[in-house]
Amino acid sequence: MKEGLIIFLSCEYNFLNLMSKRGVLVILSGPSGVGKGTVRKILMELPDVNLFYSISLTTRPKRPGEEEGRDYYFVDKETFQKNIDDGNLLEYAEFVGNYYGTPKDKVEEMLDEGKNVLLEIEVNGTKKVLAKMPDAVSIYLMPPNFGALESRIRGRSTEEEAIIQKRLAKARMEMELAGDYEYNVINDDVNRAANEIARIIRERSA
Repeated sequence: MKEGLIIFLSCEYNFLNLMSKRGVLVILSGPSGVGKGTVRKILMELPDVNLFYSISLTTRPKRPGEEEGRDYYFVDKETFQKNIDDGNLLEYAEFVGNYYGTPKDKVEEMLDEGKNVLLEIEVNGTKKVLAKMPDAVSIYLMPPNFGALESRIRGRSTEEEAIIQKRLAKARMEMELAGDYEYNVINDDVNRAANEIARIIRERSA
């Protein structure tokens, strides 16, 4: 009877300790076309990583196949500005006339619940988040080489050449800042890259 009580109390303690432990904020960045979305989907299917994906607000139009609340929260510029005014964005940025931002309230809620929260954001956004939350884990996803990245961007794009060139120029600039991240992971194989990131998250959340 006494042994059973000790085991019960030990299990209850471990459960309460797990519930009270705050999650880890994980930042994933990389140039457009590097495969962040594919790697993220693999990570989200790994139960032991305990990930919640932070969905961004954006003012850009919805692309074919995207869903509200799964890929982004699609809002107008007035709603986006209200979130800025209310202090509810950890970071935000503008690219080719559209705005993107990370809602602060949902991130804090999930961290308090013990979830590891994944942010998929740009380099400038990373600097803003790290200034507010310096304990965050920052990971930069790299292509095997720039030629492979350009092929991916052109292969998936329906945009005009001028926009593609702007994305390529932005990618070159961002890749020069990869050294500012704690970890650089090369996406030469999506499953290998996802497993490497999963290992990092497990180690940092242990």
